[in-house]
Amino acid sequence: MVGDDLLNANKVTVSFLIDGEWQTGIYDVDLDIAHGEVLALVGESGSGKSTFATSVIGLHNPNQTKVTGSITLDGKELIDLPDEEQNKIRGEKIGMVFQDPLAALNPLMKIGQQIQEALDIHDVYQKDQYYDRVIELLNDVGIVNPQRTANQYPHELSGGMRQRVIIALAIANDPDLIIADEPTTALDTTIQAQILDVLLEIRDRKDTGILLITHDLGVVAEVADSVAVMYAGQIVEKAPVQELFENPLHPYTRSLLRSNPKAEQADDELYVIPGTVPALSEMDHHKDLFLQRVPWMQDQADEDISDDLVEAKPQHFVRGNAWKTFEFQDEKG
Repeated sequence: MVGDDLLNANKVTVSFLIDGEWQTGIYDVDLDIAHGEVLALVGESGSGKSTFATSVIGLHNPNQTKVTGSITLDGKELIDLPDEEQNKIRGEKIGMVFQDPLAALNPLMKIGQQIQEALDIHDVYQKDQYYDRVIELLNDVGIVNPQRTANQYPHELSGGMRQRVIIALAIANDPDLIIADEPTTALDTTIQAQILDVLLEIRDRKDTGILLITHDLGVVAEVADSVAVMYAGQIVEKAPVQELFENPLHPYTRSLLRSNPKAEQADDELYVIPGTVPALSEMDHHKDLFLQRVPWMQDQADEDISDDLVEAKPQHFVRGNAWKTFEFQDEKG
């Protein structure tokens, strides 16, 4: 059950120092996640989803990246925290499930040692509890023989097993928030479903908030409570999951859903969104940047629009004005 607010991001902007100039990649992002809520952040590669996540968890390089606005976790401001405080929050209050578990794990350490190291850093558990906690965590993420797995190296495990270990590491210190960045990429459908079940079981047991970053709309429909659609570093639409799938508004959201393959339409030609996400140097965040990719709406592509999302329907927010008149070419009479 969704509870009170856990994470609040307000007017978050992320800029990068490129060739001596600051260029904005994330602009004016507002997002809230409640205790027990799964918020899916969706969009194409290059939309800024992972960049936003690294800003939340403080993994960006402060010499090359500038984060402004406000990000609070249970009311505590996270932006510009000293390294010592940030390190304490990272792993203890916020757990991260990385996209590539093999790259995230130390190939020279056994699984049990790596989890014990995560426990040791944060002092949430006593040292004499470490082994029992390791076994408990591996059991919690559905590993059948946790004692054996704890004594193995990452290369000895399958992709699905390694992803379960990454989740065990992420939840080792009972964090309030889990950020899962493409947690099911490159996994087959059966293992994918198991990994998602593990995350939801943890959510249900501990009332954990989850920020799920994905491009897989099937996963979103299955597990999310709410959805935020990101394009070119901006949120263009936010809504409860059922509302968004049944009544998408922004042209980008509608295009994403139309390009999502459906089993019952296997013989139909797949819709392809024209063009690509613009480069940082081409982003004017005061415009609806997606319209650059819609040839029949070029008359609106250069119009300045409000930075704020409009509540078009209760709890359903959308950016810009194009959603009011947008039609696909084959829908126009």
